[in-house]
Amino acid sequence: MRRRSRWIFLGFAAIAAFFLLAEHRAHVLGFLPWLLLLACPLMHLFMHHGHGHDGAGHAHGDGGDASGAKK
Repeated sequence: MRRRSRWIFLGFAAIAAFFLLAEHRAHVLGFLPWLLLLACPLMHLFMHHGHGHDGAGHAHGDGGDASGAKK
């Protein structure tokens, strides 16, 4: 019984999502350029996390090549 109610709920949710997007397509598509502009600083913020930009271990001229391997 629980499995059946889950499938019924998923069916109603899929139908509701379809009609919501079909009726509000102009509003949703109007936000896409703004979401792209918002994605740029967010990707910069989250993708540079963990690069070690705190200055530790990044001495220039340490004899390493472009890949970071030591000679």
